[in-house]
Amino acid sequence: MKLVLASNNAKKLAELQTLFAGLAIELVSQASLGITEAEEPHHSFVENALAKARHAAQASGLPAIADDSGLCVAALGGAPGVQSAGYAGLVAAPGGREAQRRAQDAANNALLLESMRGIADRRARFVSTLIALRHADDPEPLVASGRWEATLLSVPRGGGGFGYDSLVWIESLGASVAELGAEQKNRVSHRALAAAQMRELMRKAWSLG
Repeated sequence: MKLVLASNNAKKLAELQTLFAGLAIELVSQASLGITEAEEPHHSFVENALAKARHAAQASGLPAIADDSGLCVAALGGAPGVQSAGYAGLVAAPGGREAQRRAQDAANNALLLESMRGIADRRARFVSTLIALRHADDPEPLVASGRWEATLLSVPRGGGGFGYDSLVWIESLGASVAELGAEQKNRVSHRALAAAQMRELMRKAWSLG
């Protein structure tokens, strides 16, 4: 089955391709099909993931899957939450999509550190919600979620990953997410937890081997 990922994020595509390896699907990005990104006007990960999956399925005529994920900080009432990708407002940078993404990440991290200045409660979690549809009007979307408990650092650590990874400390692993190898991250992350649930749902509901 060809399954369209409702994202233009190359790193997210690679991560999910690894997490779904062995399942009878071919995961392709919507960008490779010329599909633009959907609007994400909602206040919850579930609503935004559903909107993105429906958009990709409608535009492609194929089954689609969407991930809406972000960082939720207890002391900030759950922010950045669904605004995680653009927390600092949209940042323009020369050099193409990946250069812009790096500049956006840097601005988002700087704002988060400033917002948390002087706050003792550093509890946070990464949240991932995956929604898959057989077609745009599918009345039975598959919904999976994963939560990865963490604390926020006051200075970045590690050079890997993307987004807020260098500021998110996983106590049980004694490392920031940016210090984890891709293989280790793909075993324990919020997206890995959601993907494991989704694999089982696809096997049972969609009869995928």
